[in-house]
Amino acid sequence: MGVVTGRRAIVTGAASGIGRATAELLAAEGARVVLADVDAARGEAAASSIRDGGGDARFVRCDVTSEADCQAVVAEAARAFGGLDILCNNAGIIRRATVVETTPEEWARVLAVNLTSVFLMSRAAIPVMAAGDGGAIVNTGSGWGLKGGDQAAAYCASKGGVVNLTRAMAIDHGPQRIRVNCVCPGDTDTAMLRDEARQLGHAEGAFLEAAAERPLARLGLPEDVARAILFLVSEASGWVTGTTLVVDGGGLA
Repeated sequence: MGVVTGRRAIVTGAASGIGRATAELLAAEGARVVLADVDAARGEAAASSIRDGGGDARFVRCDVTSEADCQAVVAEAARAFGGLDILCNNAGIIRRATVVETTPEEWARVLAVNLTSVFLMSRAAIPVMAAGDGGAIVNTGSGWGLKGGDQAAAYCASKGGVVNLTRAMAIDHGPQRIRVNCVCPGDTDTAMLRDEARQLGHAEGAFLEAAAERPLARLGLPEDVARAILFLVSEASGWVTGTTLVVDGGGLA
């Protein structure tokens, strides 16, 4: 029996990267999972792959900056599964630019996808969790939500907001038996990291090699972060809320 058998989960940004790895691991550990992403083709493929492996998964297309879309994802989980126990707010984008280089439109977009989405999804999900036996929410932050980073002003601001929003939600909703925590990955081998190399005009190989310069001497894998998320939504962390778990191979240290 898996560590989250019978739990009902939503994972945003689930079509690829950390989100897909998280959805796959939750399903492998017994959860019933709704995968949410704006990329319908890859999202459907991810859900289908989980079902082919014997898991229970379905895909709902969701623009996480849309209140209506977020409400629809939660409504589908409640309808299909009879409730909701786990929410993983993972959707995210990055714009590598300073404040001066970032346009107001880019600033608004990064904040909407990375931070406002956590508010919208949680606002829809928390009443459903509270009506049941409570639940666990994990928000994906970043090491750059805990320290500054170069040429990533909007991203750093958004992830700093995610970290402190996590604390505020943990305080407000603990009495409803809802735990809220944050996982802060370091450089992880995803399409988004490779896109950063392109945005900065760096050769991809050299960029990834530099990103691996940390005590454990490698990039993170999506599965590394997924395992940390599994811990935070499982009963193994039953007295853990309002905290930030750094998963970065020692980079922040």
